[in-house]
Amino acid sequence: MRISKWTLNSVPVLLLGLCLVAASAAGQGTNQGIMSPPATLRPPGLKNVGIKQNLNQIVPGNIEFTDDLGRKVHLGDYFGSKPLIMNFVYYSCPMLCGEELSGLESALRVLKFDIGKEFDVVTISFDPRDTPEAAAKKKGEFLRRYKRPGAEQGWHFLVGQPEAIKAATDAAGFQYQYDPQTQQFAHSTAILLLTPQGKISQYYYGIEFAPKDLRLGLISASQNKIGNLADELLLYCYHYDPTKGKYSATIMHILRLASIATMLCLGALFFFMVKRNPVHEAQGAERVR
Repeated sequence: MRISKWTLNSVPVLLLGLCLVAASAAGQGTNQGIMSPPATLRPPGLKNVGIKQNLNQIVPGNIEFTDDLGRKVHLGDYFGSKPLIMNFVYYSCPMLCGEELSGLESALRVLKFDIGKEFDVVTISFDPRDTPEAAAKKKGEFLRRYKRPGAEQGWHFLVGQPEAIKAATDAAGFQYQYDPQTQQFAHSTAILLLTPQGKISQYYYGIEFAPKDLRLGLISASQNKIGNLADELLLYCYHYDPTKGKYSATIMHILRLASIATMLCLGALFFFMVKRNPVHEAQGAERVR
């Protein structure tokens, strides 16, 4: 009895792929942020600082801002066709905001998805003193790092009046506090994923963001309108954990897929074994004679 080389090589392929998925899940997660503690447990200067998750809530589209070109825009102008990444910074921030933008840009540079094509990014300043010129300068800095054509059409840096900033940050659950002594803001760092309709889908905390999490999050927020079959398999194997702001492996789903893959491989092996059975080969040769 002879078994084809293709059969022997293909038997473990699906299982190996699933094992790799499980292994990557076990080591997944450079973004280890968690939700902010209750205000009553925070230090006095940070009582109004944190992230309150407003998952599945709609960010109002009628909030007016000014973009990096000095044009009046509404958040709803960016809704409708693609998922969005939204984050809140202020452009004169000496530390965290620059680190957050750098971490976001670094993660997005790894993705095969392109800003302006598969998704957009909306960066909003929560400092009403920021100007369109400051927004344009900050945008140019990160577009030069990103180095992909068309990104200028998809990454929007906005400034606004206090009322607009409050409406947007309240909707997003982004809480911050101004310190008049240092003339700086105390704030957390996080990015939000929004569906094309402006509904908040996921939060990611910190200043570093795992590209795999971002890819899966964008696919989920797009209702699977971007990505491929392999991404759908990963989404089946991973589950978004809102308390940690990351994806974790769903062991039961992986085991189900492994069982299916095992049955398919055994079925293929049995088929080729029967096909190559010497009795069948002899009968075939006899009929030829």
